[in-house]
Formats: sequence, C-alpha cells, structure tokens
Amino acid sequence: MTRLDTLTFDLDDTLWDNGPVMEHAEQGHYHWLDSALSTWLEARLERLGRYGERFPLPAYVQHRGEVARRFPLRRGDFTWIRNRSLYELLEAYGLPPREAEMWATAAMERFLELRHRLAPYPEVDALLEGLAGEYRLATITNGNVDLNRLPLVRHFPVSIIAGELLAPKPDARPFLAALARLDSAPSRALHVGDSWKEDVLPARRLGMRVAWIDRHDQAAGEALPEGVHRLTHVRELPALLARLRGQA
Repeated sequence: MTRLDTLTFDLDDTLWDNGPVMEHAEQGHYHWLDSALSTWLEARLERLGRYGERFPLPAYVQHRGEVARRFPLRRGDFTWIRNRSLYELLEAYGLPPREAEMWATAAMERFLELRHRLAPYPEVDALLEGLAGEYRLATITNGNVDLNRLPLVRHFPVSIIAGELLAPKPDARPFLAALARLDSAPSRALHVGDSWKEDVLPARRLGMRVAWIDRHDQAAGEALPEGVHRLTHVRELPALLARLRGQA
C-alpha cells in the first residue's frame, strides 16, 4: 500500500460543530438587516413598513432556493446566491437598485462576520500541529468560510473553497485542485470529512483513502468499502494514521 503523505480536510462538521454557527449567523444577520434598515428608513422619513414582516426569514430561505435554481452556473457559490437573494428581496420591498445593493452587501458582511465566529473542537489545533510535521495539509470546503480569517490557517498551505470554482463537492475538481497545489496524487492522500455524498464518494472515486467522520453513528458496525475508515470524531484520526502507517 502506498504511504500517505497528504491529508485533505473538510471544514464544517469535521473540524467544528457547524449547526449552532449557521443558526446564529442566519438569524443574526437577518435580524440586523431588519433593524438597521428600519432605523435608516425612519431617519429618511420613508414609510415602507418593516422589511422583516414582509419578508420573514423563511421567505428569504425559500428565495435562495429559487435563485440557485435560476442560476445553475452559480451552484455552490453560496455567498453569491445569498447576496443575490437579498438584493432581489430588497428591491421587491421597494428600495431602488443602488440602495438594495448597498443593503444586501452590508447584510452579507454581517453574515460572514457571524459565520466566522466559530470554535474548532478543542483537540483540533494540537492535532493539526502534530500532523503538519509529517503530512501536507489542505482544506476543501463547500462552505463560505475563509480560512484566512481563522487561526487554523497557519496549519494549511492550501485552502480550496469549492464554490469559488463553481464546482462544489462531490465534483472531483476541488480535490484535484488541492492535490495539484500540494504536488501530490490520490494514491498518497487521505481525505477527512463527514459527508458520505460530498466527501467519501468523490474522494474514493479518485483513488484517495477516506476517514469518514460518522458523527451520528449512521454506520456503526457496518462493513465499509475498501479504503473507507469510519471515525466518530476527528480526534480519532492520529490512531487511524498510525494503523495505516503500519500497513504501508
């Protein structure tokens, strides 16, 4: 078996628990938009009513899905889809195009600020510190987390945001881009991720080995395909790598 020299990592729900982060960011930026926009309109003596009453959060979520379907070439570019959705709703609310664009941009800045208020699992920093001395490390995410805004960036010379390639996982291109930038090959790489569809399947199709973070015990006790190793938490990764080194 070829010896591993490269590790690629998913981010959300692999290196941190993403559910609370997204819930806080989703509600927080939309509440901010409704409140700040109301104050701004009142100061201008404009009477459009409350934005959040006309377009509550579920309407925004639904509209994002509609925008994604209308612009299939933007698939996976969640920042653009969110921004476009906000712009269209703000225009429908009654703002002129320039002001709708201004407020959509401001709301997205607020969303991204909240999106990056996250805490990696306690073990992650030391774990990556240890791995970086032996492996080439990269991240591959479908999310819109900019690793440069997080302290973890120091561990990763390569970070791939798949949406910016307009090729979200399970597309093979983000994996190939990461391996190319690390001057590696699928046979020498292991991918670490929590999604069977977006992490396990595409990585295995390329010939990478996979550490599947089965956070919810979906496959406890079940046989897995060759090259797929089940973990329940990323903290178990060093033990897996030690076993694989013994098999090389």
